[in-house]
Amino acid sequence: MRQFFPSWIRVPLVFFIIFGVVEYFIDSGDKPAFIEEPLVLLFLFLVLLIIIAVEAIVGSIGNILYQSLDAEAKARYDAKQNAPSKLALWVKKTYLKLLGSKPIEEEYDIILDHNYDGIKELDNDLPPWWLYGFYATIIFGAIYLVRYHVFNGEDQYEELDAEIAQAKIDIETYKKTAKDLVDFNTVTVLTELSDLKAGQAIFETNCVACHKADGGGGIGPNLTDKHWVLGGGIKNVFKTVSEGGRDGKGMIAWKQSLKPSEIAQVSSYVLQFQGTSPAEPKAPEGEIWVDESAPIEDIPTEEMEVKTDSIITIESTETED
Repeated sequence: MRQFFPSWIRVPLVFFIIFGVVEYFIDSGDKPAFIEEPLVLLFLFLVLLIIIAVEAIVGSIGNILYQSLDAEAKARYDAKQNAPSKLALWVKKTYLKLLGSKPIEEEYDIILDHNYDGIKELDNDLPPWWLYGFYATIIFGAIYLVRYHVFNGEDQYEELDAEIAQAKIDIETYKKTAKDLVDFNTVTVLTELSDLKAGQAIFETNCVACHKADGGGGIGPNLTDKHWVLGGGIKNVFKTVSEGGRDGKGMIAWKQSLKPSEIAQVSSYVLQFQGTSPAEPKAPEGEIWVDESAPIEDIPTEEMEVKTDSIITIESTETED
């Protein structure tokens, strides 16, 4: 039987087919199976040796059988082996057909009446592959013209805008799963029960010594009233927990011990103390904090009065100056 591929092609081909089958049936994660499983490497090595041995044995047997033939049989065998295969004949026939030129024996029919120092010119037709390709470009150009210039199809600017919009969605989706990207500029109040439970655990582990379990305050300030030393709201609380309190006194910076996501959780939990009634509340410290971003109707009356008094005081000072 004719050998379409020599041994140096068949051996690696068979080996990599077996390798692919092994990889398919052995789930080893990102690394190849022969790295995670040394026995697989040993198996593949033995398979390669077996393939090489089989090729060598078959080749030796074939050579012995060839030597046993008489001269006429050897000649027939060599002629059969050297004859072009059906595949080679089909490729040659297809190439000539795509070329579209006439054989040399028929070129006298297409010789033009041009003679340049004995050099004559043939009137061959354009190759079919080139001609059909040219027709295809004309059809493509017509469709493109109608699609984008007549019916105003989506252009590159619209595609860019769509991709930017999708990128923003992807970024927001990524941020939801990558909670440690948060900082005091992007943090928002967490309301999920799992986050608040995690924040409570962090608070009870690290904060009760200074603020008490009910947030009433001890060494640290009372977390239940409306007064804040460094500002209230999730952004200020996150920054205070992360960076620490006032220089030389106050709370340490927890950013070395807690992840950003954990700081967001404990900060959200701290805000839950607002308006509660601790057993032994500490006296208020700092100033009443008013959320500047909140609508005026959402700000309690007493806080509005404090805010108005502060504005009047500042204006009076400026007038005196």
